[in-house]
Amino acid sequence: MSFFKSFDLSSFDLPASEIVQELKEVLEKDNTAIVKAPPGAGKSTLIPIVLANESWLKGKKILMLEPRRLAAKSIASRMAEMTGTQVGKEVGYRIRFDQKATDETKIEVITEGILTRMIHSDNALENVGLLIFDEFHERNLHSEVGLALSREIQEILRPDLRILLMSATIDTRSLSQMLSAKVIESKGRQFPVEIDYLGEIDSYDLGGDTARQVSKIVKTTQGDVLVFLPGQGEIKKAEKQLKASLPDFNICPLYGSLPFSAQQKAILPDTNGKRKIVLSTDIAETSLTIEGVRVVVDSGYSKTSKFDPKTGLSRLVLQRISQDSADQRSGRAGRLESGKAFRLWTKATHANLQEFRTPELLEADLTPMVLDMVSWGKEDIFDMSWLDLPPKPNIYSAYSTLEDLGAISDNKLTEHGKEIQKLPCHPRIAHLLLEAKKIDELPLATDLAALLEERDPLGPEAGVDINLRIEALRRWRKEGVGSSRLKRIDQVANIYRQMMSTDVENSIVDSFQTGLLLAHAFPERIASARRGNNAQFQLANGNIAQMSYKDDLADDSWLAVAHVDARDGMGKIWLASPVDPKDLKPLLKMKEVIKWDRKDGGLIAETEIRIGAIILGKRPIKDIDQKQIKKVILEALPSEGKFILNWDESSIQLLNRTQSLKLWNPDETWPDWSQEALLNDPSIWLESYLNEVKNENDLFDLNLEEILFHTLDYPLQKKLSELAPSHLEVPSSSRIMLRYHADGSSPLLSVRLQEIFGMTETPSVNNGKEKILVELLSPGFKPVQLTKDLESFWASGYFEVRKELKRRYPKHEWPEDPLNATAVRGVKRKR
Repeated sequence: MSFFKSFDLSSFDLPASEIVQELKEVLEKDNTAIVKAPPGAGKSTLIPIVLANESWLKGKKILMLEPRRLAAKSIASRMAEMTGTQVGKEVGYRIRFDQKATDETKIEVITEGILTRMIHSDNALENVGLLIFDEFHERNLHSEVGLALSREIQEILRPDLRILLMSATIDTRSLSQMLSAKVIESKGRQFPVEIDYLGEIDSYDLGGDTARQVSKIVKTTQGDVLVFLPGQGEIKKAEKQLKASLPDFNICPLYGSLPFSAQQKAILPDTNGKRKIVLSTDIAETSLTIEGVRVVVDSGYSKTSKFDPKTGLSRLVLQRISQDSADQRSGRAGRLESGKAFRLWTKATHANLQEFRTPELLEADLTPMVLDMVSWGKEDIFDMSWLDLPPKPNIYSAYSTLEDLGAISDNKLTEHGKEIQKLPCHPRIAHLLLEAKKIDELPLATDLAALLEERDPLGPEAGVDINLRIEALRRWRKEGVGSSRLKRIDQVANIYRQMMSTDVENSIVDSFQTGLLLAHAFPERIASARRGNNAQFQLANGNIAQMSYKDDLADDSWLAVAHVDARDGMGKIWLASPVDPKDLKPLLKMKEVIKWDRKDGGLIAETEIRIGAIILGKRPIKDIDQKQIKKVILEALPSEGKFILNWDESSIQLLNRTQSLKLWNPDETWPDWSQEALLNDPSIWLESYLNEVKNENDLFDLNLEEILFHTLDYPLQKKLSELAPSHLEVPSSSRIMLRYHADGSSPLLSVRLQEIFGMTETPSVNNGKEKILVELLSPGFKPVQLTKDLESFWASGYFEVRKELKRRYPKHEWPEDPLNATAVRGVKRKR
């Protein structure tokens, strides 16, 4: 079947038309390609249309993935207009909670998360001939996952499936190597953009400071202005300020949660011919053409969600944009004619910006992705065709979360997990809805799910209690009173109501039921009030968080926390609900804890009653098996062994003697007896001596020198004693300890001067290869000389020492000929 018969390529003066023939030839013989084309080249609209009738498609459809919902709808509308068709027929779109497409649709524009659900429904994508990943430079999580899954399909099931990556700014060299794909580049027809650096703005007042700069810039420029700001808060502040200072301008905000009509108002020219200022998040960086824009003002910042696997929380972070993002933004000024871009930072700052943005995969909560992968049947997530490997801590955290939700067990999808996976929302929200169904609380759950996904309609000034938001939503439904944000929240809640086949509810909220549902969705954020700490709570994940002591929930004993940020030291609770501790009984777990804690006196053996890290009670365990005690001690030794074992001087010297011989004789097979190495693998040398150890004293009584010495075989024991003796006999017949060092430096012999009269040669060890450093002591055991050359000392140094010390120690021997004198241990003998 032939589509778009009336489409005439020559009637569209778009730069991308120059590369379509080469692209067709590449995709005829290869199944993967990369297109690089500047903003305004027409790649997002023209290329899918001209590829729609290629023979290798074999009648299958084209799926084009867009990072944002607004772009997906706008591009589908533009392609339908170009081909003289209606949206929803030959060209359609599918985004979350909204679609206009049928089985007959030839080109379907979808947001990236839709693709994974389509793959789960059809593992081979049998009806798809070409996958286009548009604006791939954004490296969104869904695009990374979609590409990894698509390449698996391509390699195993569908070598005929074509994959096309498109972007204006991307590292094509490394991408081409990783994908073994040819790069087709369109030079485009980007109009010149003059870039000015205006210096740094106040990062603590981005909205206000940017607005002040815009007020100056519009006086010296022409055309509409596109202003990039990091988020809604900054946009609203700038909007208020600009409406006051520039009343003759049309000030239009543009961000993802705006109604579609408001987004269209920002994109299309002003109907009254007013000059327009569009205040946008990074939603306007790519794909969208905002007509009339000739000036770009870039704050240089964006907001991104970063996941911390240590806390299990994501937090919104304000950060500098990358160089490729700055280029994307400035390029908006030159899509239709020459323009100007004003960067609110310095050239020096620009030179230090990261070249390409960090892939979202490396910073995001990977719980939904891991659920998709487990559902897909991937046992080893790391064994996939990733452009960047996902971080292991984030993957392990995702597995832990899914196990807590009952979605997976032994890395397999449970029946409950299959139900979670079917719902088009985060696994936590899906779990909340399914648990609500069991207790007949779906109306409350659908309201709660919408509130959790959308922006807080009341703001932090309303306090922490999320039930106030549910009440406001229900009041808005009944009386039409409240924030305009409530309309959007109710639209999402209504979609959930339809999905779960439940009715609307506007009755009084039972806050404990809200708390129970939140506890199901966020079991690690169940929180218990800390004793003696005003408005501080211990979370089940081990963290501590707080709220204002004036908050209505500050005195509650138990909370289920919905929103908390991961701050250093102590988090801040933003949204929570009271929870009845009786409702938490099904979540209680009995955990046997057998550990060695030197601060608490050694072996600890007890059963803890707990919710996560919150311990509600303890019972001692009696009759502990000796094998368990041994196991606990061995596990504690790597971190605690320096403190709980008796490392006396003789045992430390044994380690140092052995380490010195290892360093002095690298060709010989001496073991690594650094303290760290021994403690990291204690089972080799200590395990058999732990059979009778039951407490801290038993452990401390172990003779480490004897234990370690007997781990050496007899030839090494003998060699150790010969090459690195522990003591040295001196002329006085005393056996003096030699002090060895772990770094292999010269052993030290500390000896009173009178005990070595007659010793002419400096002693040595290691078969005479390592001279000993002799520390000569006064009769009062105070150091008087360090030497490795006794002969030289007797010839000169001795007489200086004798002169100084003879008066101080007159009862001791001070012969004039020390080489022929008799060595003595104490005072001189009476004649």
